Amino acid sequence: MPKHLLIVESPAKAKTINKYLGKDFTVLASYGHVRDLVPKEGAVDPEHGFAMRYELIDKNEKHVEAIAKAAREAEAVWLATDPDREGEAISWHIAEILKERGLLDGKPLHRVVFTEITPRAIREAIAQPRQIAAELVDAQQARRALDYLVGFNLSPVLWRKVQPGLSAGRVQSPALRMIVEREEEIEAFQAREYWTIAAELAHPAQPFSAKLVRLDGQKFEQFTITDGESAEAARLRIQQAAGGALHVTDVASKERKRRPAPPFTTSTLQQEASRKLGFTTRKTMQVAQKLYEGVTLGEEGTVGLITYMRTDSVNLSQEALAELRDVIARDFGTQSLPDRPNFYQTKSKNAQEAHEAIRPTSALRTPAQVARYLTEDERKLYELIWKRAVASQMVPATLNTVSVDLAAGNEHTFRATGTTVVFPGFLAVYEEGKDTRSAEDEDEGRKLPALRPGDRVPLDRIHADQHFTQPPPRYTEAALVKALEEYGIGRPSTYASIIQTLLMRKYAEMEGRALKPTDVGRAVSKFLSSHFTRYVDYDFTARMEDELDAVSRGEESWVPVMEKFWGPFKELVEDKKQSLDRTDAGSARVLGVDPKTGKEVSARIGRFGPMVQIGTVEDEEKPRFASLQPGQSIYSITLEEALKLFDMPRVLGESNGQQVSVGIGRFGPFVKRGSTYASLKKEDDPYKIDLARAVALIEEKEEIARNRVIKEFPGSDIQVLNGRFGPYISDGKLNGRIPKDRDPASLTLEEVQQLLAETGKPARRGFAARKTAAKKAAEAKAPAKKAAKKATTKTATKKAAARKTTAKKATGKAADAAADDAPPF
Repeated sequence: MPKHLLIVESPAKAKTINKYLGKDFTVLASYGHVRDLVPKEGAVDPEHGFAMRYELIDKNEKHVEAIAKAAREAEAVWLATDPDREGEAISWHIAEILKERGLLDGKPLHRVVFTEITPRAIREAIAQPRQIAAELVDAQQARRALDYLVGFNLSPVLWRKVQPGLSAGRVQSPALRMIVEREEEIEAFQAREYWTIAAELAHPAQPFSAKLVRLDGQKFEQFTITDGESAEAARLRIQQAAGGALHVTDVASKERKRRPAPPFTTSTLQQEASRKLGFTTRKTMQVAQKLYEGVTLGEEGTVGLITYMRTDSVNLSQEALAELRDVIARDFGTQSLPDRPNFYQTKSKNAQEAHEAIRPTSALRTPAQVARYLTEDERKLYELIWKRAVASQMVPATLNTVSVDLAAGNEHTFRATGTTVVFPGFLAVYEEGKDTRSAEDEDEGRKLPALRPGDRVPLDRIHADQHFTQPPPRYTEAALVKALEEYGIGRPSTYASIIQTLLMRKYAEMEGRALKPTDVGRAVSKFLSSHFTRYVDYDFTARMEDELDAVSRGEESWVPVMEKFWGPFKELVEDKKQSLDRTDAGSARVLGVDPKTGKEVSARIGRFGPMVQIGTVEDEEKPRFASLQPGQSIYSITLEEALKLFDMPRVLGESNGQQVSVGIGRFGPFVKRGSTYASLKKEDDPYKIDLARAVALIEEKEEIARNRVIKEFPGSDIQVLNGRFGPYISDGKLNGRIPKDRDPASLTLEEVQQLLAETGKPARRGFAARKTAAKKAAEAKAPAKKAAKKATTKTATKKAAARKTTAKKATGKAADAAADDAPPF
């Protein structure tokens, strides 16, 4: 039996490291976090020093048991989880579990970290063990406790005041506010008209264009001309003054340097992968994780290709710098190599983050050399990281910008500019992507013909062009990450999960590559901004992050930080619970009056989502409600559009002696005949659909139902059926797969029985049935789980009890909300 047990987070990393260590080591994975707060109220106790009650995470219990079994027989335990605050906390949790089971008595416990999965890095880490860093654990505990307390106390207020099932996260909420405020800026934007005037010049060597910069002796600015009539008059004046040619009055040439960008941090990698590769932040981190944990490179074996990908450092090790310089000299020439390495400054003071930027573990492994071992996404991201790291250590690019002024008479001046690359420097390898292009960017690569003052350049034509100012763009994932980083909100490990949470909670949705807030998201943000202003304030959230960082550096104690936050927050929550009623939710928008009834028409967030309402709760008659259609918003819907929604359901006529109608339900528009419902297609408008089209949709649905059964077997419950994803076998309790090479209609009873036994899985029988089955399974498992929990930790609680009542299911939602800002495990 190996003498040493080394514990990492992921099985892929464990597999890679296991190849590097000798037979004296067993390497096991924790599969991320092993414990979390119990999913019920009181998991964090502010009255007793914010004591935290933990329990094993269900899905990782078997991995904990494997670790415990190996630890029992090992002579020493090595904790090698990730080199950040989360990793430190995981190591601490594992150590606590093993201590509680008496598995560390008389055994050395070592904490080791490595920012790259290479033989050298692992040998160095093993040679320099340390103790678990208490200050990093405290910082993570404080962050987790804060997220829990915010989620558990703020989310129920949202349930009562806005809509059931909502959540509010400590970092998620300011991020949502950014998206919502940008949407409001876009809606409030008033476009302004303006005109530009340009000249097209027919120089014999090379035609080129020039922009008007001086009109009638005055500087020509963006809003100098704001209508077409004035623009045409100005164009004619200039054309007449020019007399068929422009005269060169000034030629200026300026050489400048452009310096390379620093190597990647987590946020800059996410931004650049979004801009250049179209990756989401989540996808970027998933692919980077694979590159970090290890890829099999033929005879070389499995090796980590990049350093740890959660970092806000732009530093590079001396070894990495030396190797990068060797590659630059070899592949791009000594003229591309600066006299000394380039060093970059980071804004972050975070001691808990890895101390190197994201870089290739060996610059000698070029993208071309490893491409055949990688998936397409892995290849693209590795190439991006390799090029950025190499370029960061190259000389600046030398650019030359030429600016030429050309006169049309004495009162009007045009200007043409062009920029050429004199020496590419780092641009030979890499150029940073940009969200928007400046005028300087547009001139780059544009060459002007040789011109001197006094030259006469033939004029082809002068044209005036109409423009309108544009609203600010919605946030892309890259732009949001950049904004969060600039404000100091969140940290490298949280950006991807913040965005994922907003999408998962349906507070925002992707429209193309941009983040658009949903009506529910806007209602939540407006409510929090109105009543919990301080806690969605950007500066307050950033200061809170700074205090947590101070804890991680050992400069502050975590309990006083928690106390300073908790007192005012709890007081405000209690006050709002008492003072607010449902009408304070901030989502209601009065649209006008219904001409038929004289009652108020409003748009609001209802129990089941965005809706319009005729009447109020104060009226004698109950209000009437109608759900919004896809694409409609309570913040932009008009009175006319709202009243149209109440035309549903609409009777279209009769078919087969039964009434045919069209309506709009929770899941979209539908047509109905008797007991048959059929959803409308994308191209169908519920307000324009006719009887013939409705009948066609219904009969198509009935035809599918009639053809659902492919084959039956007399005396058996087993059927061969057509399903949404193709043919399958079912006996009502189990569903089984059919081999792709078999004709479903040709299957025999013996064959379907065997297939059902081999591939059968419980049939999906609706929410209520699944809920009952899950409850029975939980109750059956409860006694064994209870015994295991007692052995695991004194602070653990009975999980079965937490699942028995509706109230405790609600606290489970609050626990989910409390974890919204935690990174994925």
